[in-house]
Amino acid sequence: MKRAFTSRAAAEVASVRAALADVADPQKAPAMAAYMKDQFPFLGVQTKDRRAVQRPTVAALGEGSVEELLAFARACWDVPERELQYVATDALRKHEAVLTPAHLGDLAELITSKSWWDTVDSLAVHTVGPLVARHRELTEEMDSWIDDDDIWLARTAILYQLSYKERTDANRLFAYADRRAADTEFFIRKALGWALRQYARTDPEAVRAYVSANEDRLSGLTKREALKHL
Repeated sequence: MKRAFTSRAAAEVASVRAALADVADPQKAPAMAAYMKDQFPFLGVQTKDRRAVQRPTVAALGEGSVEELLAFARACWDVPERELQYVATDALRKHEAVLTPAHLGDLAELITSKSWWDTVDSLAVHTVGPLVARHRELTEEMDSWIDDDDIWLARTAILYQLSYKERTDANRLFAYADRRAADTEFFIRKALGWALRQYARTDPEAVRAYVSANEDRLSGLTKREALKHL
């Protein structure tokens, strides 16, 4: 049963890939790959064209089970071209409401595979974030991820509250900044600044006070990003 199910997901992804190839501009592919530091091949499909092509398939996934959604996402991850991973993150974003705490491990698998900021940030903000908002017990997992050696899990923990606004757990956000303040990794420093900057839209004084109190601990990049609009 599992093999047939996996085959169906792979067939759906192959169909989407073929449709994307039909609208691709291969001359654009090298520049798209270069923007992602040449880590992934691209077909050369612009975002608006990709979303038009994927729309029927993504919509149809809402009529199936959560297992079908996740199998589709994993099958997208198995395809070399980066556009297919974007299809998967868009599908997970659209149907994130069907996910339960039991599926956080599936999301972690995607976050830590073919990892780069493009897919990780989408999963963090638009899939993990809403899932944790619905199931607050998952904050314990975020408390674990923030200390993980995998920078992409840590980045997810930093960013999962990005769209929370007034619902943001500011104490947790600042505690996470404390715990990774000494990190020299660019993607962690950047994420800390981004998360603080976003929360500054809700409580600018709290962010200004936090950065001032931690002037000597936070990296220059984090501080610049955090105070960008203050």
